[in-house]
Amino acid sequence: GELLRIEDGLHAVGVWLEQRTSRWLGGEGTIVKAFVTASLVFCVGPLAILGSIQNGLAGDYNLLAVKSMLDGFASLAFAAALGPGVILSALPVFLYQGAISLAAMGLGEALGEVTRQTPWVIEMSATGGVLVMGIGLLLLDIKRVRVGNLLPAVAIAPAIVILLDFLGIAL
Repeated sequence: GELLRIEDGLHAVGVWLEQRTSRWLGGEGTIVKAFVTASLVFCVGPLAILGSIQNGLAGDYNLLAVKSMLDGFASLAFAAALGPGVILSALPVFLYQGAISLAAMGLGEALGEVTRQTPWVIEMSATGGVLVMGIGLLLLDIKRVRVGNLLPAVAIAPAIVILLDFLGIAL
């Protein structure tokens, strides 16, 4: 993530969105922080990935419906604390979850049955939990964690589990 400079890219998108929307949304200077924080929180959770995969594989959108309700309540709190820039996080969440759903449609049978007890899902969830903890440290202004650059870990952790399983190495 550091090589790809994901955090810098998110920040640049936030600045661009702020320049385009600050006259309508107000809150000059806070839109970037609200956008980046909300985007990260809404994208790193296991429901975003697992729900998108289930949607792509089976057309089952129930997890995404639950996630949207949770995100809706969280966005209210974020908007109250960080400002109106939170609404702009809808675009990256849509693109992220949509891309995962389309990829799952394409992979189809290769993923097999996906449940919350699938080993790679467990590792993905654990990785997402660590990233959410990093976001908490950032929001509480305790430690500056470049969580955006850690986003590839959400894909790398399950890939390692799948590779080890393919090689016959028990966890």
